[in-house]
Amino acid sequence: MSDEQNPYEKLGVSEDASFDEIQDVRNRLLEQYSGDAKRLEVIEAAYDAILMERLKMRQEGKIKVPERIRFPERLLQSVPKESPTPRQQSPAWLQRILDKPTLADALLPGAWYVGLSAISVFYQAGSDQVLQLALVLGVCVSIYFLNRKEGKFGRAVLFTLIALTTGLIAGGLVANLLLPQIQFMALSPNQFSTVVTFVLLWLISTFLR
Repeated sequence: MSDEQNPYEKLGVSEDASFDEIQDVRNRLLEQYSGDAKRLEVIEAAYDAILMERLKMRQEGKIKVPERIRFPERLLQSVPKESPTPRQQSPAWLQRILDKPTLADALLPGAWYVGLSAISVFYQAGSDQVLQLALVLGVCVSIYFLNRKEGKFGRAVLFTLIALTTGLIAGGLVANLLLPQIQFMALSPNQFSTVVTFVLLWLISTFLR
């Protein structure tokens, strides 16, 4: 390639060649002379010169240059961005009943249920009567804290009764399976199911509304 040739002649393209044609020729020449550093330098210099010339013509309004010619560096530097994965949202009905309690809102009913659990476990005299009384108090505590959030007494009673029934049934089943295997826990099945029920009542009264 002679130094007297213009950049179009160095690449072997006409002056009215499209950008795609120029780029195809440039890529083909780069591949053809991949082992010749001097020729590669001449090819790149010619390509850059054509690019600068066409940008100048574009600024002067003489030609309309495609976006990829005006900003060729973006073709090399831009990395496709992964579209953010949409956050999985819980169903609307679940959002309506879930609550985000403050620490104080969680600790206050928690203190009640810890106290009731302690009475159920450690107070042995009249055990069944004590457990029944503790459960009644636990139900009242749950209804109170649920009702004061939304003022929906009926829903507070419903959620509390569901937790009460689930806790007693699940606690009784687990107690029959677990307690015989744990010798150091001197708890009756009724005591164990009562404590499980208090845990559920605390969860219901704290994290639902």
